[in-house]
Amino acid sequence: MPNRVVVGLTAIAVLIAAAPAPAHHAFASEFDIQKPLVLRGSVTVMEWVNPHSWIHIDVKGDTDTVNWMVEGGSPNALLRLGFTKNALLPGMDIVVTGYQAKDGTNKAVGRDLTFADGRKLFLSESAAGTQK
Repeated sequence: MPNRVVVGLTAIAVLIAAAPAPAHHAFASEFDIQKPLVLRGSVTVMEWVNPHSWIHIDVKGDTDTVNWMVEGGSPNALLRLGFTKNALLPGMDIVVTGYQAKDGTNKAVGRDLTFADGRKLFLSESAAGTQK
């Protein structure tokens, strides 16, 4: 009897382990390589959350200001690339190059970030053209 229980539990464990896990999205599933953009604006919030960081910036247009959400790399990846928790503070002026979301919303994936003093930081390996 104990052998049957062990075999049964093992079979259940194997089936659970074989169940598909939610896949991490690819660039092409959410962002459009045909919609490159350059956003010049002021940081409102920097979110250090997994699996991707998010930079919220206010971009001034001709008639209004629009808040954009820019996806960056994971917090760990950004720290390894030279970011610190104080690298982007509210009110800082930045320029972000990247690609807009396919759904046309004010969401983008960032590729590079340029500070007002000219320093540049790489934002994400998920942006098109950054994979090696």
